[in-house]
Amino acid sequence: MSELKRHMGLFHLTMYGVGLILGAGIYVLIGEATGIAGDAVWISFALGSIVALFAGFSYAELSSVFPKAAAEYIFIKNAFKNNFFAFLIGWLTVITSIITAATVALGFGGYFAEFVDIPIIISAIGLLVILSIVNFIGIRESSWTNTIFTIIEASGLILIIIIGFTFSNPEPVNYLESPSGFTGVAIVFVLIFFAFIGFEDMANIAEEVRKPKKTIPKAIILSVLISGTIYILVSLAVVRVVNWEELATSSAPISLVAERGLGSEAHILLSSIALFAITNTVLITLVAGSRMFYGMAREKVFPSILGKIHFKTKTPWIAVVMILIISTLFTLIGDIVIVANITVFAIVITFAAVNLAVIVLRYTEPNVERKFKVPINIGKFPILPLFGLGISIYMGFQFEIEVVLVGLTIIGIGAVFYRISKNSTTNSPNISQN
Repeated sequence: MSELKRHMGLFHLTMYGVGLILGAGIYVLIGEATGIAGDAVWISFALGSIVALFAGFSYAELSSVFPKAAAEYIFIKNAFKNNFFAFLIGWLTVITSIITAATVALGFGGYFAEFVDIPIIISAIGLLVILSIVNFIGIRESSWTNTIFTIIEASGLILIIIIGFTFSNPEPVNYLESPSGFTGVAIVFVLIFFAFIGFEDMANIAEEVRKPKKTIPKAIILSVLISGTIYILVSLAVVRVVNWEELATSSAPISLVAERGLGSEAHILLSSIALFAITNTVLITLVAGSRMFYGMAREKVFPSILGKIHFKTKTPWIAVVMILIISTLFTLIGDIVIVANITVFAIVITFAAVNLAVIVLRYTEPNVERKFKVPINIGKFPILPLFGLGISIYMGFQFEIEVVLVGLTIIGIGAVFYRISKNSTTNSPNISQN
């Protein structure tokens, strides 16, 4: 079988990671977050940065050992020697990619309607189709598109930071004040973690990265540090311009801050930048999701047809088409806050499993070559993954029952699909391993 082409180096992969993280979440959720945590919202983002960094270290170490597509599936399978558990983690990753792509595409439709009078659903589906074509054409084209969009969306957030710290506010901001106390800060920490997820998808394009065992760990850590710093500065800046009560009621909080600081024209500018941010999120999610489909098909836990590589573009074209079709169906889901919580619930389970996998592999595979190791260890035992595991478990108990039930339903469907796909792949042709 044809192999994927290795086009991406450290710069493009880091931009890919920053683009994954600096997506639609910050533009949509900052208003909801300030309504709960008030001026202390920056603490929630700081906590999110720390937890993301813990998970990032774990992904970095495992990626230096197993640089392959379907990364989470490969990590869990090698650590626990349990194909069913590994499949469920991979399944959660695929489904959350699809739901995120569909929902964020609807967010695009909402912003786009401010410029062109087109129904939101039509804009969303049109975006999914166009970006799936880019995904099909190749990772080089996708990475350049992502890099340009990442620079644009980062510039928008940097503009907000500049506005915030140069804005003349007659009333001083108490950055430790929260209307709901620390409870509100903790609730928002779980909510805004949606804005941090995405870097884990960097591991799923490992087979299109040059020198992946060294490049992926560096890119993951750099992308989390860059994005976390920008998020914290943005959360400090916005409450200096607009009070948290007003931000909480705004449907476009970032644009509101820009308008208050620079005038009405800035609202149009930031809405335009938000379109780029949202587009970037959808593109990268489609790329990562299709590579997850491809990788799991090659591991014979998804139908083998999803592992086919196009002879010319060297992309997993059947997987690209499949994720387009399913994402289009999921555009029927609406509320981004609800879907954000469902996505974070699935990611929390995944992060817990990945952090635990690092610990387990330190003992079951102590001699395997690790181009990167999580810092701070006691003998073989890595301390940071233990903290990451503990925080993931804590976060798992913070969701509303409806979100948990939806998450468990997705897992249940995955369990059924596993049995069906296992039977269907028993007699399917073998797919050669790269």
